[in-house]
Amino acid sequence: MPYDFSRLRRAWPALTPYVRDNGFGVDSVDFAQPAAVKALNQALLREFYGIIEWDLPPGYLCPPIPGRADYIHHLADLLDEGGAGGIPRGDSVGILDVGVGASCVYPILGRHEYGWRFIGTETDPLALANARRIIAANPALADGVRVRRQTDPLTLFRGVVEPGEHFAAVLCNPPFHGSAAEAGAGSRRKVRHLHGDRSLAPVLNFGGQPHELWCQGGEVGFVRRMIAESAEFAGQCRWFTTLVSKSASLPSLLAALNQVPVRAVKIIPMAQGRKQSRIVAWTFAIR
Repeated sequence: MPYDFSRLRRAWPALTPYVRDNGFGVDSVDFAQPAAVKALNQALLREFYGIIEWDLPPGYLCPPIPGRADYIHHLADLLDEGGAGGIPRGDSVGILDVGVGASCVYPILGRHEYGWRFIGTETDPLALANARRIIAANPALADGVRVRRQTDPLTLFRGVVEPGEHFAAVLCNPPFHGSAAEAGAGSRRKVRHLHGDRSLAPVLNFGGQPHELWCQGGEVGFVRRMIAESAEFAGQCRWFTTLVSKSASLPSLLAALNQVPVRAVKIIPMAQGRKQSRIVAWTFAIR
């Protein structure tokens, strides 16, 4: 469904300068322009999620709201356990967001849609400080979202999950790339998709700091670490979930899951335009 730009401009007038006819008589924005993407997000978050103040430090990841909302809704369906009892809602449902980022986007969406209580973790002090500013500036988040500093970038749960703490689910949007060069190649592919011009310089239309875009081992290395560590916290979380960008990553991840005593594994397809991804979910719990 296309964006209703008339409605969004009323909600966030600062979006107006970025809205243009796309050549087919339809309003759009230039998604290769980072400022346009941020203004669109600000409009969407204000109009549909009640967020009155939201901003990012320069160069930080500016997530596409529809794709992030899809993850939240798929997670809700997963927690519904096949439709038996309905989607669980409210503060009693704790969600751990590994790598909450400067945008704090998953807690924003999950708090609004389902009233879930969130703990977000983050290794980057500037991103953490910005997430805290967003929480403090928006009353809808203040009572249900907390963020914690993860001081060790190679661990995910140790040091941030407290003894006796329990979560209905973990969610995670890991760095997809294995190197800066790989991340740059991904940016060049985006330019070709957006403009069809191979001569244009790469542009990070959604931004992103190096640690947000790539890590040693890429998404396979990151998620394999997540799988191994999840076994240590099996009694504190019902479902562990993560986005996986590349279908080629699945065989290695499924092999890693076979090495721990999981009770169930689910692969949930996701699609936004040209982008095809999936959620990998696993649980150690007995139903």
